[in-house]
Amino acid sequence: MKEIKEVATFLEQKNYQQAGKLLKKLQKEHPQNLWVQLYIGRWYEEINRLESAEKFYRKLLKDATNPQVVAQARQGLQRIETIEKKRQQQAIATAKSDPKNTEPGLLIIEAISKENKQEAAKNLARIMKIDSYTARMQLQSKGWRIYRLGAIGELKVYGEEMLKAGIPVFWAKISDIEKINIFRIQYFQSISSSEASIVCLNEQDQMGSLNFQWSEVVDKVEGLLPIFMNAMDYDPRRRSEKIRHKQMTQDYANILDLHLPNRRSIIRFCDQNYQYQKGIAHVTNTPKQSPSKLQTTNRTKWNELVNTIDQRLGNIKTWSDFTPFGEVTSRDYTQLLSRLKYHIDISRKIETMWDPAFHLYSTLVFLTYSRRCA
Repeated sequence: MKEIKEVATFLEQKNYQQAGKLLKKLQKEHPQNLWVQLYIGRWYEEINRLESAEKFYRKLLKDATNPQVVAQARQGLQRIETIEKKRQQQAIATAKSDPKNTEPGLLIIEAISKENKQEAAKNLARIMKIDSYTARMQLQSKGWRIYRLGAIGELKVYGEEMLKAGIPVFWAKISDIEKINIFRIQYFQSISSSEASIVCLNEQDQMGSLNFQWSEVVDKVEGLLPIFMNAMDYDPRRRSEKIRHKQMTQDYANILDLHLPNRRSIIRFCDQNYQYQKGIAHVTNTPKQSPSKLQTTNRTKWNELVNTIDQRLGNIKTWSDFTPFGEVTSRDYTQLLSRLKYHIDISRKIETMWDPAFHLYSTLVFLTYSRRCA
């Protein structure tokens, strides 16, 4: 086709305006012509619209049977990959040149809907230079997942590319997590519809009191932390070691965090160490009951406490999807979690990474508040 040679000449001369006009005409007259589609991809590549160029090249690899067209489309994809990799490396090098960007951090991928997962996996594979199957396995439909650890500058480069491609992510510095104040509440001294006074422990285990307004609380984070026990597992079908030691979940500890961003503080409740017998006599206004009914369990008291808090807070956002994050993080990121001071006091016979995993999750929620308000 004579016009295609003209397009090629215009591209060689970097006359992109004339090439674009001619391609627009050819696309209208010959919409199914593979050479026209190939040169539209080349034109997009030359004017630095790499994403559009990639779409045309990939479509040709899928639909074209002409070996010359297929070969040139494949070469186009290789050129785009080389350009993007070089840009990515340059951006990372530039970011790392700033000492502030060498601080350790985390890159978190948020939940992706099923209808968007295929496209997100394709984009993730392109950005991170991995295969599509691996990319799909790294995306989830519920909750958050730590995707990568490293220098915050590098993570920011990857994160910005992912956001541009429609993949919901955010990044955070470990040092910002460590700056958040944690107050472990022991009991309420007083409570009203507008404010509360609590007795609590700070990070240095110093006991003191703290007054706050309920209007200061912007987020509530809930979690269940498994309490493990060792048990004997008997299976007569095993040829050897019919009896084995097995770790089982004995119970769960309830934990609840209230976030006060203006104070850069988290108020932390835990049913394992809240002192129900101290402070105000009745957290909830329950009617008089018989002595037998007053012998409520700590679980019932905890539910009453949470109900009282909820009544004061109103319709603030509650984060209750910690469990999937905790399952993966407590298993795969033990080195990171072991370095965190997590300020959760649960008497345990068997140590677990679930406690620091909850602390990490809650502090990450805390750090996203300013982004959500932007």
